[in-house]
Amino acid sequence: MSTNPPVAPELADLVAALDRAITGEVDASARRRAEYATDASNYRVPPQVVVFPRSTEDVLAILATAREHGSPVTARGGGTSVAGNAVGPGIVIDFSRHLNKILEIDPVARTARVQPGVVMSDLQAAAKPHGLRFGPDPSTQARATLAGMIGNNACGPHAVAYGRTVDNTVALDVVDGTGRRFTTGTGAGALDEIPGLTDLVRSRLALIRTEFGRFGRQVSGYSLEHLLPENGTDLAKFLVGTEGTLVTILEATVKLVPIPSSPVLVALGYPDMPAAADAVPAMLAHAPLAIEGLDAKLVDVVRAHKGPDSVPELPPGAGWLLVEVGGETPEAALASAHAIVADAGTEAARIMPPGPDATAMWQIRADGAGLAGRTATGAQAWPGWEDAAVPPERLGTYLREFEALMDSYGVSGLPYGHFGDGCIHVRIDFPMTDEAGAAQFRSFMLDAARLVASHGGSLSGEHGDGRARGELLPLMYSAEAIATFEAVKALFDPSDLLNPGVVVRPRRVDDDLRRPHARPLPMLTGSGFAFAHDDGDFTTAVHRCVGVGKCRADLTDAGSFMCPSYLATKDEKDSTRGRARVLQEMANGTLVQGWDAPEVHDSLDLCLSCKACSSDCPAGVDMAQYKSEVLHRSYRGKVRPVSHYALGWLPRWARLITSVPGVSRLVNAVLGVRPIAKLVLAGGGMDTRRRMVTFADQPFSRWWRKRARDLPRTAAGAARDSGAPTTGATSTPGQAPPSGMASPATEVLLWADSFSEHLDTTGARAMVEVLEQAGYTVRMPEASACCGLTWISTGQLDGARARLRQTMDVLGPYAEAGIPIVGIEPSCTAVLRSDLPDLFPDDPRAAALAKGTYTLAELLTAPAPLGPADWSPPELSGLQVIAQPHCHQHAVMGFDADLEVLRRAGAQVSTLGTCCGLAGNFGMEKGHYDVSVAVAEQALLPALREAPEGAVYLADGYSCRTQAQQLAGVTGMQLAQLLRRP
Repeated sequence: MSTNPPVAPELADLVAALDRAITGEVDASARRRAEYATDASNYRVPPQVVVFPRSTEDVLAILATAREHGSPVTARGGGTSVAGNAVGPGIVIDFSRHLNKILEIDPVARTARVQPGVVMSDLQAAAKPHGLRFGPDPSTQARATLAGMIGNNACGPHAVAYGRTVDNTVALDVVDGTGRRFTTGTGAGALDEIPGLTDLVRSRLALIRTEFGRFGRQVSGYSLEHLLPENGTDLAKFLVGTEGTLVTILEATVKLVPIPSSPVLVALGYPDMPAAADAVPAMLAHAPLAIEGLDAKLVDVVRAHKGPDSVPELPPGAGWLLVEVGGETPEAALASAHAIVADAGTEAARIMPPGPDATAMWQIRADGAGLAGRTATGAQAWPGWEDAAVPPERLGTYLREFEALMDSYGVSGLPYGHFGDGCIHVRIDFPMTDEAGAAQFRSFMLDAARLVASHGGSLSGEHGDGRARGELLPLMYSAEAIATFEAVKALFDPSDLLNPGVVVRPRRVDDDLRRPHARPLPMLTGSGFAFAHDDGDFTTAVHRCVGVGKCRADLTDAGSFMCPSYLATKDEKDSTRGRARVLQEMANGTLVQGWDAPEVHDSLDLCLSCKACSSDCPAGVDMAQYKSEVLHRSYRGKVRPVSHYALGWLPRWARLITSVPGVSRLVNAVLGVRPIAKLVLAGGGMDTRRRMVTFADQPFSRWWRKRARDLPRTAAGAARDSGAPTTGATSTPGQAPPSGMASPATEVLLWADSFSEHLDTTGARAMVEVLEQAGYTVRMPEASACCGLTWISTGQLDGARARLRQTMDVLGPYAEAGIPIVGIEPSCTAVLRSDLPDLFPDDPRAAALAKGTYTLAELLTAPAPLGPADWSPPELSGLQVIAQPHCHQHAVMGFDADLEVLRRAGAQVSTLGTCCGLAGNFGMEKGHYDVSVAVAEQALLPALREAPEGAVYLADGYSCRTQAQQLAGVTGMQLAQLLRRP
């Protein structure tokens, strides 16, 4: 099945031939080419066509067609290659979409046979019931594929214990560049599959024995040492790390190892990273499972991005070693940990048994590539020189000289990595936005290569050479070794069709750089977002995406919400990364042209604007914000899609309908007639399978005013009228903040957003009672205040700004007077905390509101005097709670405070780990229903179906409750309703 626009005749012939030859998808569209134009590297090479084979026969047909047409071929898995190994100019084969099956696990032989697109974490999950795992575990294992790991000889933290991918590869089923298919063997005769290879090795034995296999992380170039007779003449191991330049993998058989029991993590603090590196040889003597290095600057980035409590307590230092040890029993593991501490050469140590802190530290390490994409000052940092390795005993000296090299260029980076193997990861803040920056990048790369070679090191320690380091290989190897690489390439791929420009006859390190060719797209002054964290430039913002691909991983069990649409479709188009790549191409202006380009809008169509990427993406990509800006610039001054008026203006329609008593009941009754509702839905650009919203019988503010009139009849009112002292639970509507407020912590302003005011007022009413029961005086603003959320999500940013100006007029004085503002709807609260400051970066009221607005749980769990001094939640022991955090709350405020309140109440909580699927206007719009339901099936609907009798579905988000009601017939409850005492 093809998706192909008109193209040049020769390309049309290739595309047509591919379409005839395979059952999988063939896509030469500009949008698809944009998505695959880069990987996780600095490089941009748009392919001619992307293919998605469904079978091994498809792969063979693709390769045959490529040979017939003389088209280059690049094999791609998860697209996480950071050296430009997975981009190419002709055909890109995506193995991850369909060829991702685990074919066999043999627990007796401790092997697994897999297709090339199997994701590493899937193999780990399948092997776990047998007490086994694949040893190497790169940080991208939740989205990296086995064939990609084989192509680069990936390693990961536990290579200290289990070796590299090459050490765990048993056999490969491959096709070379001539079309020969063979299964690799070992020993005498193993090289006979490739005529001339045996003679080549025999003629260069001295060269191979002296220049190759000198230390464990010598990954650069071709690993010819595996073809030596004393090393078993292992063709499979030789092909590991050849980066798709010699063969294409069809299947792989890999070794599995036992899962270690009771691993313990030891954190050791040192004055700096070189000092930490100096301690590594002593640690290796204890046979640890892993020795990782972590720089204080990287930890600072984590704290700045996710808050001060996001990093567990670490021992004093500016550089740390994270040493993991195992044992037959927990006691044995702890004993090993204490032995490590005794030999560490530092008094700064903390032992972390298995648990939340150890897990958090490993997650920080796993997110390193994305986190290091920004320095502590917020500058963009780039890969390229990011995984060089030296013998571990040389590591401290190398790091000191490397830091001096960075200082000489006026650049900085955040080093971390596999210190136990001498492999350092670092991203460097090269000024890559222009040709001068590219020239500096080139000069640095040459000097860095000379430095690592002087230490007997390797340009790459696990990521391969790719386009980043291929040109530098002559600085590490002799001319005879380089000629040998060329001779090997000629035997396997004489026409140079397999990943050309990599390893042999490589492209220059500054060829094909992506960022210097991206045009600036500055903010619109007084309109749209300011992109304050990205120098006011949309191009800089979208280049936050460095391609690590965490958005492609299913991490819902770990509490990640990203990326729900990709998990529903498994299409790169619908990943945060895929969308960012299309927007980057828009900034480039060749493949994709203009804000209103169809490729841009097609790419953004299934983005739920859930904002999960803004917190879950380690690089801080905020696709919801980018989508809003794109829609704003595309439709500004133009007629918009009808759903933008129907759903984007929903607060306006709701206010009109509920403003006159009795009208809302009439409207609800009319829209409750299904044929009429379908007509309205269709006319408003919505899916007719949806239900219409219902409007409140009376707005919350009207209920509030009536309650206030009745207040003197309450016990509190009677006490006030009698002159008795009150406890601050008296509610006074419409009163402006006093200029000389004596105890601001006893007063709160309850802000009723448009959803809580006009659609569902039950949570707002309950919140009044909970706040009063907690001892607060509850105030209401003197006028309505809309955050403009629906205008923001539909890209009507001028309308959003108008509403937010009024909101700042209404709420700003309370925030500036120190009165806490409590939001009801999480998404609206998130607007004040996140979007408002970026829409009004120079308005002090925006900053005051962002700082002074809280969720109910945040207020109730805050220390006094902000929080209540003696409030306790009602007893909820035994109550099963299925909690659906709103995506915007997850991204901006977090859900920890809510969980703390529920913990204090004694409730048993199951927290859902992804979006409900409705996501405001998204799930209502025509064309989104199926994806909306598919997202709901990821967590929400199964949880509701399996819920025990009497369980409560807890959802503060209006959208979340609507989705559960419409798809499962379940009525949700807000936290305030749960906490309200009778």
